[in-house]
Amino acid sequence: MTEVRWERLTAPELRALAARDAVVVVPVASLEQHGPHLPVWTDSFIGHSVSVRAAELCADLPAVVTPPMWLGLSEHHFPFGGTISLDYATFAGVLRCIVRSLLADGFSKVMLFNSHGGNNEPLAVAARELAHEFGIPVLTTSITRVAPDAISQALTAQPGIAHACEGETSIWMHLDPAQVRMNEIANSVSPSAPPANPAITRFWSFSERAPVTGVRGDARAATPEKGKAIFEAMAEGLAKELRNPANWSPPDDVWRRGRAQGPR
Repeated sequence: MTEVRWERLTAPELRALAARDAVVVVPVASLEQHGPHLPVWTDSFIGHSVSVRAAELCADLPAVVTPPMWLGLSEHHFPFGGTISLDYATFAGVLRCIVRSLLADGFSKVMLFNSHGGNNEPLAVAARELAHEFGIPVLTTSITRVAPDAISQALTAQPGIAHACEGETSIWMHLDPAQVRMNEIANSVSPSAPPANPAITRFWSFSERAPVTGVRGDARAATPEKGKAIFEAMAEGLAKELRNPANWSPPDDVWRRGRAQGPR
């Protein structure tokens, strides 16, 4: 099988991929608590694993996957320990350095693939700004957005992926079951928390939204079979977006002097 992992390739091999206009997938994740039963590496592991599988499905593009960016915006998880977080300015700065480096390496198509909910809004802003600054398509999407229907069909105890939940636990059971502390799953259920006001955006810590355990969702319903179905659907969904030529058109240079005078 064609190697798609950046860290396993040589510099000449990566130069050859850049010459073929390869898509670079940058998994963007976190290092944070995932309840009493899952490792703090969960988001980084899942995002990178899905990215690698998707790149393998469309290696003819070609596509290549960097190691995961394992630091995200995770300050809402601090009350439960095991968490390391960036602030937004640093997060955006690291992403800028990554994209700038990829441009210097000869690449011009970047997918920032997110697997941590706390990164959603920051990534949307960062991808927009990076496209303006560097003049290349910088995309972002997430593990939940590329396969919403398959996720909802596979889950039985909750409507979608939450946190250390039926979905994430199932994916671990499929990919590396030894990492799941099965004896702690019964202790992972959080008491009910007040629902968030959908009309308002504000900061809530996980001690407020997932008290006692830091888990949102019901890991007791997790199975390897559900994990396989979700994982493959996520990989296929991401591969579909990597293959979509409409995603890779150059961004409009809206900041160019005189751009307000009409079309390009």
